Amino acid sequence: MMMMMKEGRRNNPFSLLLLCAACSSAVTAFQTVLPQRITSTNKPILSWTETQLFSTSSSSTVSTDAIQVQASVKQLKRTLEREYASFFSPMERDFYAEKVTFDDPMTNLEGVAAYERNVDMLSGKNIIGKILFRDAGIVLHKVEGGVVTQEEQDNGRTAVHISDVITRWTLRLTFQALPWQPTARFSGISVYNLQPGGPKGVQVVKQTDYWDSINIAKGGTYQKVPKGAAIAHFLEQMKPTQFEAPSAGNELPYSLLRRGTDYEVRRYPAFTAVQTNYERRDEGFSELGTFSSGLNPLSPALFTVASSSSEQEQQQPKSMMWPLGFAPPGSSTPPELPDAVEKAEKEIWKKKNCKIVKIPERVVAIGSYTDASVAPVVRKADRFLREACERDGLTVTTSTQDTLNFAQYDAIYSMGKRRGEVWIELEKHPWTIE
Repeated sequence: MMMMMKEGRRNNPFSLLLLCAACSSAVTAFQTVLPQRITSTNKPILSWTETQLFSTSSSSTVSTDAIQVQASVKQLKRTLEREYASFFSPMERDFYAEKVTFDDPMTNLEGVAAYERNVDMLSGKNIIGKILFRDAGIVLHKVEGGVVTQEEQDNGRTAVHISDVITRWTLRLTFQALPWQPTARFSGISVYNLQPGGPKGVQVVKQTDYWDSINIAKGGTYQKVPKGAAIAHFLEQMKPTQFEAPSAGNELPYSLLRRGTDYEVRRYPAFTAVQTNYERRDEGFSELGTFSSGLNPLSPALFTVASSSSEQEQQQPKSMMWPLGFAPPGSSTPPELPDAVEKAEKEIWKKKNCKIVKIPERVVAIGSYTDASVAPVVRKADRFLREACERDGLTVTTSTQDTLNFAQYDAIYSMGKRRGEVWIELEKHPWTIE
């Protein structure tokens, strides 16, 4: 996670926040505590696929009970889940080597104490943190790895090997020292190198963080980059936003899985929606708006049209839908919404081809655009998004090849900067929950 702790201190995605140092003299003072030094290389070092991801490094020791080590690794993974959920309150130092190191795109840290000071700053526990940040939080998407194996040595003793533990996370932090108080979001992975030993039976000796926004190489591997790229990316998120057209309604919630280069990956909950076919988009908005009166529809409006501009394919029905309700956390079942179902059964709405549909939970790649959602703009955004997915090793669902799926958040005739997105459902990705 950004700077998670140096392997023993944990590299918290909060390291990114150190980038704020570039924006504040207060952070400059903090930099004396956390010296910044990083090595850059163009050589990819990690892939999100399990085989490659866990074969990059391992550690071993002699005459250690592999079963006991495996139990300690499981305990460490559960500890990581608790620490992420609580923003390291408390941080369980027994799982970190005293000289654990941490390396992320911005900084290098060494020692548990240095890592803990960094976390305290990002979480607002010390004076600098209280001045600079608020609303810091990490969402842990996945913990994997930590496979324990053993092999016989020539001297008759047994060596135990532990593969890296990898976490996938999203970090959010609001920089309140600026008048417009921008919120920065980062996603990435933390790679924990482990060794048997310590009070808990296993220790983190090194932690390395990578950001999805700058460290992903072609094919989905991770590589180190110059520190300047990390600073530039952080400062880009600190810029004040332009005037945007207001959203047409409360937004359908989602979990941000990746903030990549020119795209995002989100997990949307299962939801119930009202859907209709349309010829003119303004007519579709009018029909759904009338139907949804009193039902509290959500933004965005979601559209599906043919991907080809050929006359034959353009004759295919175009559909749009508005979400009306979504499954609560921990559930994969969309709400029933009896009032909406009863309304859709009325003859007037049947004639208008309005119906209630249920959409399952899905992981979607998102590409944004700020122009009106006209055909050339949407097709161009869809093409760029597919290229980005292929570049970063993500596989799109085959059924999306013949359609364009896009979202519109603002009202159809809104003024100001528009917010439109193309959506492509993913079939193969590293956030699969097994």
